[in-house]
Amino acid sequence: MSSQNPTAAVASQNNKRGFLLRALGVVVLLAAIAGTLWYYLDGRWYESTDDAYVGGNVVQLTPQIPGTVVTIGADDGDLVKQGDVLVKLDQSNADVALAEAKANLAATVRKVLGLYSSVSGQQALVEARQIAVAKAKADYDRRVGLARSGAISAEELSHARDELTAAQSALVAAEQQYQTSKVLVDDTVVASHPDVQAAAAKLRAAYLDDERTTLVAPVTGYVAMRSVQLGQRVAPGAPLMAVVPLHQVWIDANFKETQLTHMRIGQAVEITSDVYGNSVKYQGKVESLGIGTGSAFSLLPAQNATGNWIKIVQRIPVRVVFTNPAQLDRHPLRIGMSLDVEVNLHNQSGPMLAQQPPAKPAFSTDVYEKQSGKADALITQIIHANMAGSSK
Repeated sequence: MSSQNPTAAVASQNNKRGFLLRALGVVVLLAAIAGTLWYYLDGRWYESTDDAYVGGNVVQLTPQIPGTVVTIGADDGDLVKQGDVLVKLDQSNADVALAEAKANLAATVRKVLGLYSSVSGQQALVEARQIAVAKAKADYDRRVGLARSGAISAEELSHARDELTAAQSALVAAEQQYQTSKVLVDDTVVASHPDVQAAAAKLRAAYLDDERTTLVAPVTGYVAMRSVQLGQRVAPGAPLMAVVPLHQVWIDANFKETQLTHMRIGQAVEITSDVYGNSVKYQGKVESLGIGTGSAFSLLPAQNATGNWIKIVQRIPVRVVFTNPAQLDRHPLRIGMSLDVEVNLHNQSGPMLAQQPPAKPAFSTDVYEKQSGKADALITQIIHANMAGSSK
């Protein structure tokens, strides 16, 4: 039986070990090459941060008139639709002021109608005075001829002259009175007369005050920060509660300065939240890049020109909006939640800053316009009701 050569066995092991080391080296080299290629071709075109939070509109509900709270229509967490009644104030005083304004408008319309009637009367009086002047002049002219022939006395001619002078003076007075009355209504109808317009403005203000005793939701959303209580006396501008439209939320992602080199408006963004984890990925896009760092807009900005200076990499807020709102229906987010965002930088066609001003308002509500429309309808109704068939 032969025994194995120890030298050959050691050489074989060394060869095997060398092969494995070379293979490992090749694998590491290939991995390094693959990683380098991936980074330059794709990996460097992504920027991510976990310094990102959900932002949104917190629409404060504040009264426009003072009053006492008698009804609270919703509490924290409740869903409310635009126009829903949230708070009602005692409207007793507002009702009294509205009734007074209605009566004032009605009385003003009737007074203005009287002005139009006065003008018509003054015009008729002028016409009567003109007839009287013509008659007095004819009488005087006839008596002048008779006086020359001696048919009447000089005294009778003098009386005729006095009557003509009196008629002419009465005509001048009537014409002046007519012009004075005509100026008050010239180039107007009842609805456009300044007195009626002033009374209508007072009624509109009283109507709006009466309507504003009912505070409605400016937008559709969820109630938050309710502080108002029943029986509380509130002043204009006091915050009562807020409505948060969760379908209009956005993301404020704070990136380092060095991460913004290739970031552009419109680039796609992938978003994950701490509450749902990686199982839910939201889709979004870059809407705008911040105009300054957070420290620059702080209450006490840093004064780097004084004292010992240490360079700190600043962060710029980048606003990201959701491109698929349906995702927020299935997986709603709340204001202030933490997020992770990753921006795909491949698309370099967008600008770094907005190039055009907004074409329309970013946010709007029409709940207050409806109040003005109702006031105008009431004013028109009162004017027509008090014109009593007048054509003015």
